[in-house]
Amino acid sequence: MRTLGQIEERLGELLDAAPSAAHAAELLRLGEQVLEHWVAAHGQRPTEELREGFRLLALHRQGALDEPSFNACRETCRELVYHYNLLISEPDQADAGPRALMMARLANHLYLFVAGKLEVSQLGEFCCASRPLRAQADGPG
Repeated sequence: MRTLGQIEERLGELLDAAPSAAHAAELLRLGEQVLEHWVAAHGQRPTEELREGFRLLALHRQGALDEPSFNACRETCRELVYHYNLLISEPDQADAGPRALMMARLANHLYLFVAGKLEVSQLGEFCCASRPLRAQADGPG
């Protein structure tokens, strides 16, 4: 499994290089790896189960148990799966490039949320608005 730093680096590379439909499986796997870090950080072994046919959704469910604020990234996970399905079912569509870019952005959003929540556990308790938390950390301003 990649470290969170390696995941961040790879997502940056993909975003800079304009990903294609060929990157769909990798982007889904990067999302899974992000959630694996969350689950492992909470003393659990990441599940190998599937939910609605996807491990990403099973990992999200596992990570949200006993942590209601983690549900803030549920829709991000579902959108990642949605774009994955679009890309693998129609990889040659004219809009495959923009769909792959959206998938990369969603995977990056998931990474940013989880990495932030690992540092500041209250992240997500304000409907994903981390401004109140940043204001506390940065001081007045």
